Amino acid sequence: MDVSVTDAKAQLTDLVRRAEAGEEVVLTRHGHAIVRIVPVGPVKNAQARKAILDTVRKMGAANAAPGPSAARSQDYLYGEDGLPL
Repeated sequence: MDVSVTDAKAQLTDLVRRAEAGEEVVLTRHGHAIVRIVPVGPVKNAQARKAILDTVRKMGAANAAPGPSAARSQDYLYGEDGLPL
């Protein structure tokens, strides 16, 4: 089933249901296929799930930016007199 992106906006729920049922749903723009809606299949076993989680963790760790040091966090909460700012 080919549907234009403009028409898909109004029919998204129905298109998702059709894709879940196994029907191929292709979104088009100016007559050219651009996106296919397909159901996400469950991961088959625990080893595959672990591999996916490990990959996501590595990606997150690689993109994490260092934050402020917790050792000096009180400097932002209290003034020289020891009272809250």
